[in-house]
Amino acid sequence: MPLDVTDEAGVADAVQTVVARLGRLDVVVNNAGIGAQGTVETNDLVEWHRVLDVNLLGMVRVSRAALPHLRRSPSAVIVNTASVAADVGLPDRVLYSASKGALVAASRAMAADLVHDGVRVCWVSPGTANTPWVGRLLDRADDPAAERRALEARQPHGRLVGADEVAEAIAYLARPTAGSTTGVGLTVDGGLAGLRLRR
Repeated sequence: MPLDVTDEAGVADAVQTVVARLGRLDVVVNNAGIGAQGTVETNDLVEWHRVLDVNLLGMVRVSRAALPHLRRSPSAVIVNTASVAADVGLPDRVLYSASKGALVAASRAMAADLVHDGVRVCWVSPGTANTPWVGRLLDRADDPAAERRALEARQPHGRLVGADEVAEAIAYLARPTAGSTTGVGLTVDGGLAGLRLRR
């Protein structure tokens, strides 16, 4: 169902509808997010509020609405979509990086708060993924082919991350068989965050 994660009442209604249809709620994946380009000087405060409202507070709204139901689940988990930008300094991405860094910190603290309620909290941190947003960035570049090559080269495995690879990581964390995994993230970035290869 369509949902605006900046609308608290709409989020609450959607969660209630899901529970009414399915009978219970076991897994929440907070994947709504928007990108932002710019430096600390070039993104105005209106844009800061807009991005944080979706990328951070959207997760807060959905999680708060879902928690009463998750606490009744035999295998409850919240998986948040962060970004490698939370851990790696990328140029021209200060606002986006800040929103995802806050998401990681909040996820870790939520995991501590909720572990005794039987609710796990984890996150995935994709590298630059082959998504429509990245496609729009490439379309606006002076030389889209050169920009794509640069994005691919930035990741040690030499290509953009596939959306299916991120989905598989989320699915792993959401499975009951990952019941001892909480308070941690799974990075899906082709080695960007952790590898330093010789040229």
